[in-house]
Amino acid sequence: MNWYDKLNEYFPVEEMKSKDHMETLLKEKDGVYGKDEGPHHVLMYAEFDDFLFVDYLYVSSASRGQGLGGKLVRKLKEKGKPVILEVEPVDYEDTDTAKRLRFYAREGFSHARRIGYSRRSLATGEKNDLEILYWAPDAAGEEAVEQAIYDGMRRIYREIHTYKDTDFYGDSYEPADDVFDFHGKEEQKDDLLEPFSVPV
Repeated sequence: MNWYDKLNEYFPVEEMKSKDHMETLLKEKDGVYGKDEGPHHVLMYAEFDDFLFVDYLYVSSASRGQGLGGKLVRKLKEKGKPVILEVEPVDYEDTDTAKRLRFYAREGFSHARRIGYSRRSLATGEKNDLEILYWAPDAAGEEAVEQAIYDGMRRIYREIHTYKDTDFYGDSYEPADDVFDFHGKEEQKDDLLEPFSVPV
């Protein structure tokens, strides 16, 4: 099974980019969009001057529990830049969503509580709410860090997620202004204050 088939089998259709999209990113965004692949993993990521974005992280079920996912994440953290990723909210009928959140919590990631993120899938036509997690190496204030994460996610959306979207999908994604919201301290949603209280 090739790298794309592994990702396509594991991630929901509404989150997957097409193979053409990803291969074009690897070719045309060389030095920014990258792939780290091994027998038991596939990591797709984007690296900018001031942050990294984990687009997809797949670890085979045969190697889970051996610390491979943690090693891959720590390799990114060693670059000393904030690391951003997006995840599905916990689905109590899908235990993988809770496992993913627990994994990233163990790796020191925080929930971006001030950022709202909801985008329409071109594959299904449905709106999907996603949550943003981040790890930051410095001790800047939470609101300042989340503002930088918000700006980074908008850049990812424009330069990676929607790159040449009409060429690959025959349709355009929504503009970033319709997908992201940034809430000030007073506007935080109370239900997001405990991002990692997920079932054991």
